[in-house]
Amino acid sequence: MKVVIPGGTGHLGRVLSRRLGERGDEVVVLTRRETTPEPGVRHVRWDGRSAGPWTAEIDGSDVVLNLAGRSVNCRYTPANLREMWNSRVDSARVVGGAIERATRPPRVWLQMSTATIYAHRFDAPNDEATGVLGGDEPGVPGYWAYSVDLARAWEREQEVATTPRTRKVALRTAMVMSPEPGGAFAMLLRLTRLGLGGPVAGGAQYLSWIHEDDLVRAIDFLVARDDLSGPVNLAAPEPLPYRDFLRSLRAAAGVPLGLPATRWMAEIGAFVLRSDTELLLKSRRVVPGRMLDAGFAFEHPEWPAAAADLLRRPVRAAG
Repeated sequence: MKVVIPGGTGHLGRVLSRRLGERGDEVVVLTRRETTPEPGVRHVRWDGRSAGPWTAEIDGSDVVLNLAGRSVNCRYTPANLREMWNSRVDSARVVGGAIERATRPPRVWLQMSTATIYAHRFDAPNDEATGVLGGDEPGVPGYWAYSVDLARAWEREQEVATTPRTRKVALRTAMVMSPEPGGAFAMLLRLTRLGLGGPVAGGAQYLSWIHEDDLVRAIDFLVARDDLSGPVNLAAPEPLPYRDFLRSLRAAAGVPLGLPATRWMAEIGAFVLRSDTELLLKSRRVVPGRMLDAGFAFEHPEWPAAAADLLRRPVRAAG
């Protein structure tokens, strides 16, 4: 199987391209920067905004997995927000155009999206059928709506592309837990080992997550299932409050104590880490309704066992 991965040099792209390449798939990563590819992976240059020679890789491929977009792990300054928007929307548009013009278009276009599209809520989980999209929740910072608007625009670019021979799936993905350097798990584990793995602002906000093994398996499942299209939640079936998530991580790491942080302390910490408190404070209670209904079985459905599994794995050097 030939898989083309636009934007495949980030944290998630490294995880997926390596795993797919190791099992013998032909993996082509479209990248804007010079990096050393994983074994079995080929890099091709693109700018993420316009057509070019790279479109020949999509013509005749089996799967396009578009991960392109600036990392959200940054300060939400006007400049960074514009770059987040443009990098996602422009790349989805240009990938859709390449598929539209292909003589032999791919069978499926998996477009990265985000679980952040759902509302900040504590009362009920969000699945694809009954979930509440965010953007106008009372009592939350107004700028949080930007992330929801961005997710909607991101998915809309895939929706409007005319690709009658290519099935389209929007991957509403939760935080991917992987020992790969640079991801959420590595950051949370580091804070935990420093004694800072306590609840933030009370810790009642929900955290949705997915183990890297289940992410790879879910992508294989979606490629194989011709009856699944549109938005699909990629999240473990058991999201949990942040305080419980960190308690389990401390237990797995053998760290007895985690200092709690107030909201204003989180603001200071996010500033120091060049990140934003939305990543910590928004309650993302997302469940994989369509995947479960389709018969997908998670190997890591619950966080305590998943955390222990991740800590047993060797940590790879940063690429």
